[in-house]
Amino acid sequence: MREFDLSNARWRKSSYSGGDGGEDCVEVAAGLPGVVPVRDSKMTGGPVIVVGAVAWTEFIGGIGR
Repeated sequence: MREFDLSNARWRKSSYSGGDGGEDCVEVAAGLPGVVPVRDSKMTGGPVIVVGAVAWTEFIGGIGR
């Protein structure tokens, strides 16, 4: 399994997150070629899922269908 250095990642809340107060948010980080790191905004030190960029694009494209 490949490891990624996310210590300098700049996380942003996904525009696809829900919740009135922002409490149920997914955060994503940019800047890693070919992958999109994803985490729960409530668990900033917790687990991160690293998804292939193509798979992430297809996933996001399917949400609005």
